[in-house]
Amino acid sequence: MKTAVPCYYHLDVEVSPERVGQVSRILAAHLRYWDLDNLVDPVCRGAELLLTAIDQHATDKHTSIEMWWNGQHLITAIGDDDRDLRPDQDLRGCLAHLAATSDGWGCCAPETGSKIIWFSQRARSGERVPLVRTGPAPRLRQVLQVPRDLPAAQLAASADGVLEAAR
Repeated sequence: MKTAVPCYYHLDVEVSPERVGQVSRILAAHLRYWDLDNLVDPVCRGAELLLTAIDQHATDKHTSIEMWWNGQHLITAIGDDDRDLRPDQDLRGCLAHLAATSDGWGCCAPETGSKIIWFSQRARSGERVPLVRTGPAPRLRQVLQVPRDLPAAQLAASADGVLEAAR
């Protein structure tokens, strides 16, 4: 996998039956680019189910899709602008599938009247991204002497030189 660099993708789409497959291929391509091949199937399946349900039940087909990857979790969010689409009634089957196949999911409704349904997938323990070192580890030959290893006369002389240089 790649190092833990946050990744983000956003896509606005008018949902139609032929666009569902296209969006799924676009999301799969981004997941493969981020080296998340193991998350392609669950993420694309969940997105396809939601987009198909929106296509069948919504009057306003404008949808936004976002994906965030933080190195350990991938969050996929799908938002629609249809005020009449009710997740508890129209999307019940999709939400049950998301609950069964994802590590977490939720639905929220901003003040605009739109809905956002999100679900997350976690990288499994053997697939986590390693932390990136901030600097090289010092080698034994590069270690500086600790001040207590120096004689007191040398410490006093070096302190006097620093004071004179500062004046």
